[in-house]
Amino acid sequence: MKLITWNIQWGRGMDGRVDLARVVAHAKSMADFDVLCVQEVSDNFPELEGNDGANQFAGLASLLPDYTAIEGVALDIAGESGRRKRFGNMILSRYPVEQILRYTLPWVADNTRNMPRMLVEATVMTPSGPIRVMTTHLEYSSDKLRRAQVGGIREAHRNACERADYPREDGPGTYGIYPTTKSGILVGDFNMVPEDPVKQRVSEPFAEDYTPALLDAWPVLHPDEPHPYSFCVYDQTYGPPHCCDFAFVTEDLAPRLRRVFYDVDTQVSDHQPVLVEWDE
Repeated sequence: MKLITWNIQWGRGMDGRVDLARVVAHAKSMADFDVLCVQEVSDNFPELEGNDGANQFAGLASLLPDYTAIEGVALDIAGESGRRKRFGNMILSRYPVEQILRYTLPWVADNTRNMPRMLVEATVMTPSGPIRVMTTHLEYSSDKLRRAQVGGIREAHRNACERADYPREDGPGTYGIYPTTKSGILVGDFNMVPEDPVKQRVSEPFAEDYTPALLDAWPVLHPDEPHPYSFCVYDQTYGPPHCCDFAFVTEDLAPRLRRVFYDVDTQVSDHQPVLVEWDE
């Protein structure tokens, strides 16, 4: 299975040009991906630099017609002429998608510049069975908010694992049961460096023995190598080059990891895409 995660900055490259087709083309050049997870997808935000206000959720779906397109809208506010203004994440899966869940992450009071954040989860049916694919984009300006959001992600993962161990009663219609699993991959822009204690909190063991830990995929395969840079590589406006884009896998998937690759050369976004491959 091949998965790419990428903060696409609403399709804006380092040359200032917004081009979703270029984003998709570059992702395809990296791998014949089964799943694409993207962050910073916009709809009706012409005020974003270089943006024309198009519905990028629909645009990405049209560029990948053979994939199930899953919207993860974190910010949904009023716009002119009745059209909503939306911003968030997206999962596009070539595998069948059994169930989609959307979690609003904790948005506690904080006097920094911040906005709502969310986690979107899709249970995809791989040849070896179901896997929960989760993507998110945590707050940039506030350690307090990131700490709360990591807590929300851990709780969502713990609950999913508990449901797998203690399945609910089946029923008709909306009460029907769909495949569930403890196996999962969590990807996205976490806006933290690898050594940040809040980032490390993502991988801490759970008190319940039915919940597998979420392990950072890079050190699983490269225990003696620092993470490659994924942000500020070509523009240091927001600091020196560093890594803040990660892929975490549950403990059962860790032995099946084959490759984690950070593309540090592309300038199609201000973030670098990350490719994760594991045996099906």
